[in-house]
Parts: sequence; structure tokens; C-alpha cells
Amino acid sequence: MANNKLAIIGGSGLYDVEEFKDRELLDLNTPWGKPSDQILRTKYNGKEIYFLPRHGKGHFISPSKINFRANIDALKQLGVTDIVSVSAVGSLKEELNPGKFVIVDQFIDRTFARNKTFFDDEIVAHVSMAHPTSSGLMNACEEAIKKENIPYQKNGTYVVMEGPQFSTLAESNLYRSWKADVIGMTNMPEAKLAREAEIRYASVSMVTDYDCWHPEHENVDVQKVIKVLLDNAAKAKNMIKNLIDNFENHIDPKDPTTNCLDVAIITDPKKRTKKTIEKLNTVAGRVLNK
Repeated sequence: MANNKLAIIGGSGLYDVEEFKDRELLDLNTPWGKPSDQILRTKYNGKEIYFLPRHGKGHFISPSKINFRANIDALKQLGVTDIVSVSAVGSLKEELNPGKFVIVDQFIDRTFARNKTFFDDEIVAHVSMAHPTSSGLMNACEEAIKKENIPYQKNGTYVVMEGPQFSTLAESNLYRSWKADVIGMTNMPEAKLAREAEIRYASVSMVTDYDCWHPEHENVDVQKVIKVLLDNAAKAKNMIKNLIDNFENHIDPKDPTTNCLDVAIITDPKKRTKKTIEKLNTVAGRVLNK
């Protein structure tokens, strides 16, 4: 239990948790480049935790330009075992109104301009993404949300679009026909890379708008979304504090994420060069250095 470390990746509107006063900003490098920003290392109630703003402080990185591989590698370097992603999303269902939180359990990846794997050179791995989020971590998120009396839905499908433009009406209606719940731009390939790095992952999506499908609501507009974003961010910060206190109580020792590379790497060991093994050392050293 003592070795479990939680990281929060904050999305739109959540760039810092100012209430954490014990602060150290870490400037890390990875074989994939630098992460989105400095990573905050802090302590809360005696527990060490990390916070990374996905778009950088001030929101200067477009969804397609986020260095997802560097973000996950950097967190793995710090010994992170659990990631909770917090992101702003549009709603694809009437009952998921702005202000509601959704604990996502499935994704539909519609992105096309991103590096989606650590294993793209010499060493090939195929990890299972059937259940992309950790059930134990999802339960921790639910408990943390309930404690703040935030309206929420547990389980839901998140369509990840490329962006940075919002959907056309035809696209929005297509995703609704798939029975998806929310739409956003950032949880893929983040969830895939976390799985490849054997880090448990959960996603809390904060609804800011109805995308563009709802006939009684204006089309999504950044300025109109900001007020909801700020309100959601304030709620999310309280949720995060609760998560720090409770996440270890929900860790499943049999979670398949923790050893998924044991059955994922297909490349013959004779074909694995020292250079590539060293490049993958942080995310896959446990299995490659046996």
C-alpha cells in the first residue's frame, strides 16, 4: 500500500490546485520529449501526490499537440501507480446537463493525428483495452464525488475527437446514435499509454455544454463554457482532496493493468536492441530487463 502514488492530470479549467501549500515543481525530461508543463509534487494529509496540467498552465497546448507519451513517461518516472484524469466534455444525452460529472468506463477513439503507443519502433506490444479504466479507481472517484454532493453518473462512453474544432451537427447526432454519453478531445491516447505503462487509470469528465445537438441550447461557445468550467474546477479540487484520502482503500490487487505487459510484448527478444530497451526502460523496464 505504501508504494501507491496518485497523479491527477487536469484538463480545461484545472491547471493547478492552489490549496496545496507544500509545493515542489519538477522539470522532467523523457525519451519522448518534455511533458506538458512542470509537474507539481505535493503532500496532502501525509500522502505524496502529483499534478500535471494537460494543456499547460494558461492552456497553450492544443489537444492534438499534447505530448501524451512524455506526460505518461514522466509520471511513471516519479513512481506513479494511479492516474485520475479530470477533463471538460460536452454532453451527448439530455440527462447529462452542464455541471454533472461522469465517471467514464469506455472510450471510442476517433483521433487520427497523435502518437498512440510507446511501442512503435522494433518492440511491438498489444495491450488489452477491453476495460480501459480501473474499477477500483472508479469506485474511489465515486466515493470522492459523493462526499461533495456533486451530481454524477457512474459509467459512460466518452467519444474522443481530434479537435481543436467542435463537432458538426451531423457528427454530434452520429455519436448520439451510438449511445455515447460525452465527447471530448483529450482522453485518448492518454488512457492507452497509461495502460502500456501499467498505470491504473480512471477518468472523471465534467460536463460543460450540450455539444451542438440540443435544439434548446445554443451551439457550444468557449466564452459560454468558461463559467461552467470554473464552477466545475472548484468542485473538482474538493473531489481531488477526497481522492487522495481514499484511493488506496479501493486498489484491487488483481487489477490486470499492473502486469499487462507480461502477455503483451510479441517481439522476439533477439530483435530487441539495447537502444530501444533503454528508451522503453521507464514504461516497460519491468518486463524488458528480465
